[in-house]
Amino acid sequence: MGGLSGLGRLGRAGYGDGLRVPQQAGVDRGTGPAAPAVPAARGEHVHDEPAGPAAAPVPRPVRRHSVRGQILQALRDALVAGELVPGEVYSAPALAERYGVSATPVREAMQQLATEGAVEVVLNRGFRVTERTPRELAELAEVRALVEVPVVLRLARTVPADRWAALRPLADAASRAAGRGDRAHYADADRAFHRAVLALAGNDQLLAVAEDLHRRAQWPLVAAAGTTRRAELVADAAEHSALLDALIAEDTETVTALMRQHYPGWRD
Repeated sequence: MGGLSGLGRLGRAGYGDGLRVPQQAGVDRGTGPAAPAVPAARGEHVHDEPAGPAAAPVPRPVRRHSVRGQILQALRDALVAGELVPGEVYSAPALAERYGVSATPVREAMQQLATEGAVEVVLNRGFRVTERTPRELAELAEVRALVEVPVVLRLARTVPADRWAALRPLADAASRAAGRGDRAHYADADRAFHRAVLALAGNDQLLAVAEDLHRRAQWPLVAAAGTTRRAELVADAAEHSALLDALIAEDTETVTALMRQHYPGWRD
């Protein structure tokens, strides 16, 4: 099936030949230690008390939710990388075989992606990857600007420099992923940086809305899937670092200029 050949390369740890265990958001996954895989054996046990003649083992079932979460992250990475091709239909059983899991967590993950607008359900066939147009992405960028820019400008006047400096590792992680041309890792690091900035506003509803918009904006274009160049990622990551420099220096004029550059559709 078209677009599936690259999926196996996503695997770093976990089930079968394709399932990658996602790490904590904002961590540069290309350099840190691999996260532990979900146990494949269903017979593992844990004990609440020291082993002894009367100690009965308590079974620890494999939690389907954690498998679904790992599959969901792997599919999101494949979408960002363009390995799931816009317009193509993928069946849950075929993807399940590729990842070495049952079809159920794949269907559950695909249903989540459908609610996020990344795929659409095709009756009796599977899921079609949404075909994004340049206009749709421009509209998403404009809405993101309307949500994020006023918040960042307000925070620039109220948040102390040391709080901004604490975000430097997140910007650095994005820069490293961009330098490798790793779109999937960069997408995670990019969202982590923006999420950490907006988290300083203390508004959970804002974070949820901004995260959803940001993720939708990262799905590939219909005619340009997988064509994001390394130079574009590097330039985007450099804007993060420059923004932090301006925020730490309390240079609100530069902050405003950088926000205009980062969100070209923004109009104040």
